[in-house]
Amino acid sequence: MQQPLANIIGANAYYDGSRVFTWLADMCGLSVDLVNFLITQFLALILASAFRSYLHPSKVTASTRHAIGLVIGLFFGYFCFGQQAIHIAGLPAVCYVVIRTQNPQFVQRIVMVVALIYLSCIHLHRQYYDYGSYSLDITGPLMIITQKVTSLAFSIHDGFTREIKDLTASQQQHAIRKLPSALEFFSYTLHFQGLMAGPLVFYKDYIDFIEGCHILKQASASAKYDIDKKIVHEPSPVKAVVKKVIASLVCALIFIKFATIYPIKAMKDDGFMKNSGFFFSLWYMMMATTAVRFKYYFAWLMADAICNNSGLGFNGYDERDGVTPRWDMLSNIQVLEFEFGTNFRNCINAWNAGTNRWLRMVVFERVPKRYGTFLTFSLSALWHGFYPGYYMTFATGALIVVAARTARKLFREPFQRTPATRTLYDVVTCLVTRVFMGYATFPFVLLDFRASLDMYLNVFMCLHLVALITVFVLSKFVPRGKGRQPSAERSRSKVKLVAEDDQTSQHRQHEKAEAAEKLLESATPLAVESEAILMNGDRGTTAGPTTVPGSSQIRYRGENGRRQERPLLSVTTEHPISASSSNHKKTDEQLSTEDNNNSATSNSSNTLITAPANVGNGKSPKPTRERIKEKLEQETRNFEEFIDKTVTGFVELKDDLMRMNDSNMSGLYIPRKVNGSAANGGHGISNGETGDILNSSANGTTATATTTSTSGAFLKKEIDALNAAVQQANVLPAVLSNGHAK
Repeated sequence: MQQPLANIIGANAYYDGSRVFTWLADMCGLSVDLVNFLITQFLALILASAFRSYLHPSKVTASTRHAIGLVIGLFFGYFCFGQQAIHIAGLPAVCYVVIRTQNPQFVQRIVMVVALIYLSCIHLHRQYYDYGSYSLDITGPLMIITQKVTSLAFSIHDGFTREIKDLTASQQQHAIRKLPSALEFFSYTLHFQGLMAGPLVFYKDYIDFIEGCHILKQASASAKYDIDKKIVHEPSPVKAVVKKVIASLVCALIFIKFATIYPIKAMKDDGFMKNSGFFFSLWYMMMATTAVRFKYYFAWLMADAICNNSGLGFNGYDERDGVTPRWDMLSNIQVLEFEFGTNFRNCINAWNAGTNRWLRMVVFERVPKRYGTFLTFSLSALWHGFYPGYYMTFATGALIVVAARTARKLFREPFQRTPATRTLYDVVTCLVTRVFMGYATFPFVLLDFRASLDMYLNVFMCLHLVALITVFVLSKFVPRGKGRQPSAERSRSKVKLVAEDDQTSQHRQHEKAEAAEKLLESATPLAVESEAILMNGDRGTTAGPTTVPGSSQIRYRGENGRRQERPLLSVTTEHPISASSSNHKKTDEQLSTEDNNNSATSNSSNTLITAPANVGNGKSPKPTRERIKEKLEQETRNFEEFIDKTVTGFVELKDDLMRMNDSNMSGLYIPRKVNGSAANGGHGISNGETGDILNSSANGTTATATTTSTSGAFLKKEIDALNAAVQQANVLPAVLSNGHAK
């Protein structure tokens, strides 16, 4: 027997919203709180279109858009909740004070604690004064506001205290490096598009929408054409809005129809328990929870349409064609995916996607993996409230998810042989999922612990037993799968393969050594083009020896006792060092490599393959370590000798320059600098221009150097110093800069 919907949904004694439209509620047979909700949502849909058209970012400032969205949201809140609307302003106000006053290093934790305590107090207040009621109350908007303020706090923490390399891709996208103003913050938390039923929008996405850069941002990220060379047209959301509004109205009609046939409150009656058999109880569970789900479908689809109609929710273009706009960035529900899902996992992913994104951002990605699932479910339960039915649903759902995973491994494989059996498997799993979904979720809407337990006992807790048997009994018969090996066998196989590879490589190295010895017997250097043999592919840039493919290598024990390899044949490429490379710095490894290359001479365009000394002349070669030691000692002596010559030359150069400031040679001298400028006329030696005509005479004009014996000695010593540096370029690059050798 059908009952009036107003009696099914619940009494309105606790409801404090406007009762202006009570006459309309009586006319429609609905409760006044539901009528107020419908009025605000349809009014928001109309205002969203005006917001997009008349308050476009190209016509008004961002502050205007913030202010108008905030004012409309406050009006809707007071219209639907009356004096309780103080809480939708109180919770964000307290959190904003925390955000502005606390250290970003731990502000996210404080905001999380403050918001959850505030929300929990309202949950307990409602549960104490209006237990089990289904009327509209302030906890719904407060749950959405809690998601917003906590996600904002975590984004501030990421942007202010963490390095970009330490953030995930999602965290980098939402990180905030500028604290929001009061107008931006309250507009974000209370804007009319998402106040009543969500959906959750992250702060950065909302600011991009208000400032008008969301279209270009999403288009450049997903469009297939070059955004910089084409005009980006703002896509129209009308088509997506119409589809979502129609779908939401269909869901509302289904809810109104089936909620009167299968009222959820009927399961609390003792008479229902006595008159209902096993199969009818299972059927009633499934149908009653399905009817209630369509109420959520209506609210979420309508809220998504409102956001889209205002321009919020654009998510780029379809990847298949690159031109079809997508308006699913804020979508909370995928109705068909949920209703026809073939397993619990798919259904959970399609349900309340905004809350899933929030839980992933604030918990799952930030805690150790072994605690991630537990802490995520705990926060979800605390966020929903303290009704026992919530926790019964979460516990039952967790057990069913584990059982479904085991059953899939056990039964899926035999059904994958033909298309017909695969289709049969999908149909059967879809129906089974529907039964288990109704069985697990009806306590969530029934709320009461005693009534939920009685209902479970009325069906002998059959699906709990099925899940337990699957997890603890049938799991022992799950095949491990072909191709899998025990860990011990896999490790032994890996060791065997490594040993075989090592033997093969040793055999190849032995063959290469023999070939290299035959080649070295000729004792004739072979000149080849460097472009043909450089291993790194960069022509003329190699600074050290490069091993020739196929060349032999000597293995020896290094100082640390580890086996190392040295090439018998080395390729060296040498280039003249010019003054233009004065800022180039060599590493110790590169310098030692160049030192080893000095024994061979070559052209700048050719590369020489040289053999070690004493090879092919009838004498036994010295051990590798001794040859390396001798070469290092010789090059060290060359280096010290070069340093002595260079430093001595430049010291004499400096003395000659300082002696030039006398009565006989007043035309050429270096003026003394005061505070970075010349004392005489502000002229001086230009950086890196050693040997130029030196400027600045006593009267500030340019003087020409006279040809005397003193100036000739000065120029001769300067040229000698430069020649010495160039001649020793193969030992160490001599970099001339400001008259110093580096």
